[in-house]
Order: sequence, then C-alpha cells, then structure tokens
Amino acid sequence: MELDQRKFQILRAIIDEYILSAAPVGSKAIRQSAELNWSPATIRNEMADLEALGYLAQPHTSAGRIPSDKAYRLYVDQMLKRAELDNNEKKLLNSYYRNRIDGIESVLRSTAQALSEITHYTAVVMMPDMAVNRLRHLQLVPLSEGKALAVVVTDAGVARDAVIDIPADMTPDELENLSRTITQRCYNCRMTTVAERLTDEIARELHLRGDFLKTLLARVDESSQSGTSMVELSGARNMLRYPEYNDVNKAKTFLATVEQRDAIYQMLKKASTMEFTITIGSENEQEGLQDCSVVTATYRVNDAPFGTFGIIGPTRMDYNRVINVLQGVQQNLASILQTFLKED
Repeated sequence: MELDQRKFQILRAIIDEYILSAAPVGSKAIRQSAELNWSPATIRNEMADLEALGYLAQPHTSAGRIPSDKAYRLYVDQMLKRAELDNNEKKLLNSYYRNRIDGIESVLRSTAQALSEITHYTAVVMMPDMAVNRLRHLQLVPLSEGKALAVVVTDAGVARDAVIDIPADMTPDELENLSRTITQRCYNCRMTTVAERLTDEIARELHLRGDFLKTLLARVDESSQSGTSMVELSGARNMLRYPEYNDVNKAKTFLATVEQRDAIYQMLKKASTMEFTITIGSENEQEGLQDCSVVTATYRVNDAPFGTFGIIGPTRMDYNRVINVLQGVQQNLASILQTFLKED
C-alpha cells in the first residue's frame, strides 16, 4: 500500500523529530515542530495506520512512536534533499588534508579522522585495492636462515610486506639481485600483470628458482588482499555518546564488530560496485550492525573506482548530512588522489 500525502508528511515529520530527539514522538510534538495543520486526533489516527503498516513502533504503552527500519528505507529513498557542505565543514575537511599529503595511505587516514569528527559517527575507509596500483619497488630482505621479508611498494604509496620461505642456499647478494631485477622488469606494471610478467620473463632466466618465484608471488598476493590491513577506522567510541548505546552489552557488541576489520573490509568491498549505498538496521549482514545504518561512497581516480569509505551510525542518523559530507569528501579525494596517480 502506497502512502497518501498526509501519511507521507506525518511520517517524515516523525523521522525528522526522532533524529533530533532520540525520544518517542507524539502527535502534539510533531504538530508543533512540523507546523502541520491537522488536529492531534487526526495525526494520532494516521500514526496508528502507519504503525499497522509497519512504519512506526510504539516502545511503551501511552508513549509516542519511533520509526522502523522500513520507515528509514522510505525516508532515504524518497525524502532526502541533497546539499553541499557549509563553509565551516569545508574548512575543517581541508585542515585535515593540509600538510598531510605524503602518501595515499596518510590521506585516507586523514579522511577517516575528518569524517568521524565532522559527523560524530564512526568512519571506515578502505585502502585502495593493490590490483589497480602500479609496482614501484620490490625488496627482499634476509631475516634468518630460510626466511626473508618481501616488501612491495606501489605508485599509490601503499606498502605491503610478507615473510616468505627462501631456498637454504640463497645468499643476501642473490636476494638483492632478484629484488633489483624484479623491480626493473615490472616497474610501473599493474599489480594484476606482475605475476604473469615474472613467470614469463624472469623464471626462464632463473631456472633453479622457479619454485621460489611461485612462492614469492603467492605470498605477496596473499598479503595484498588482506582486508585487515586495508581498513582505516576512526571514531568507534563516538557511538557511545548516543542513548541507543547506553546499554553496556549493546555498546560492547558494536565495538567488537567494528574491530573485526576483515568483516568491515568485505562490507566495503561489496559496496565498491556502487556510487553510494545505504543499508539500514536489519539490512546489514553483520549481526553487530543490525541496530545501525551504514552509508558508503566510492572514491574514484581517472573515473575508475579506487576504494570505498563510509559512515556507521545509529539508524536515526542524520542521513541528509551524512550523504552531503560523503559527497564533499568524495570530491576532495578525487582531486587529491589525482596528484599521486597517472594514467599509462
């Protein structure tokens, strides 16, 4: 059943009021705040209908109503109004980037900090996928007998490392020579093509080290795909200021969930195919986020998706403001990241 205009207006007024107050909303409160012309009795009847339709819930007898996940879904799909960041928000955002531009990872860490401070929610940022990066340097560092550290640095300033097994008779000089050869042959290659080039070109020259090269490639690839090291989190404890998280067990569950970086990485990775996503309450797959809403945006370089960032907040979050902030950050990131990356 579609809502008529009156129900639609009343529902919107309830959601707007509940976002501000975090308290169940009654007919008198929304009539005053939204300047609705209908009588309190008419509004109460409409609220009862909205409850029957699943848009509102009444947490206590004789109390006002609160919006359901279904109501928030309608709200974000049909009621949001987009706007730009105000001047103070733009200044705050720019202050995080000023003098912090010494690599993409530092820019993205600053992005997470800026998002959490501006919105007062929890911010998550996915580091760029290694697959779209270009190799700048690979270094094999001897550690102990039979072990070495493989360090990969890309054009995005992203570094990944992995401990690998090496042949017992492989010398430090040989490791240095192999590091130099791989770097020279694969410099500026997309990470997705490095393995193929190493296998085809270098393996033929280093017949006795073919198995080692396969091991090296497998470990570097495994390290680069690790979600744990590819998620920056900021402002997790911001959620504790909201009354929804006064319950200690609920707060602990939320904090434990966002600390599971692999799960957060998978969530952001899934969202990276879309410009914006909004998942509300029970729509979230992670059990610890089913009392939250998650809003994400994809950031791009040269019109290609490069990573995802987002905000986690209570379901009554200020969706308009969050989306406006994400749009502003999205534009800033596109401009800043362009200075680090070049097309072929």
